[in-house]
Amino acid sequence: MTKKVLVPIADGCEEIEAVCIIDVLRRAGALVTVASVDKLQITASRGVKLGADQLITDCINCTYNLIALPGGMPGAEHLRDSEKLTTLLKRQQKEGRFYAAICASPVVVFQHHGLLGKCHATCHPSFVNKLKNTQAVQSRVVIDGTCITSRGPGTALEFSLKLVELLFSDKKAKEIAQAMLID
Repeated sequence: MTKKVLVPIADGCEEIEAVCIIDVLRRAGALVTVASVDKLQITASRGVKLGADQLITDCINCTYNLIALPGGMPGAEHLRDSEKLTTLLKRQQKEGRFYAAICASPVVVFQHHGLLGKCHATCHPSFVNKLKNTQAVQSRVVIDGTCITSRGPGTALEFSLKLVELLFSDKKAKEIAQAMLID
């Protein structure tokens, strides 16, 4: 069964994180939709231009096995301010499907919209003081139920491989890691 994944992007998002998530999940065989919350071509945090497959408004009636947010500033703020994305994320949580965020997004998006609750989570070190539950902040990747969080660009591959493991299997994640010379 094909796994459907949504990766929302916005101007100012962290390109390493966005591209790692998209690339690794596509290598695993996921059907990844890259959707912008504003316009089809965005400029990421370091000036890299990224193209979306569609706008987030086109995704509102779709169901995804996973929604995975890159971080970066002010990208995370743009993701946070998208009402359509917020609707998708809240439905994802309510229906018990995976939702993930890295870098600033666990705090700026998830915590802001009440999607962390009492979950253990991690985020970029510059946002740790804003995280309500700091029990797991030193972890590189944190899984709490269907919520997955990670720290930043340096943990993006590990984070993405963990998403593959959760969606597919440990075996699939190891195959992808070996093919990418990570393991």
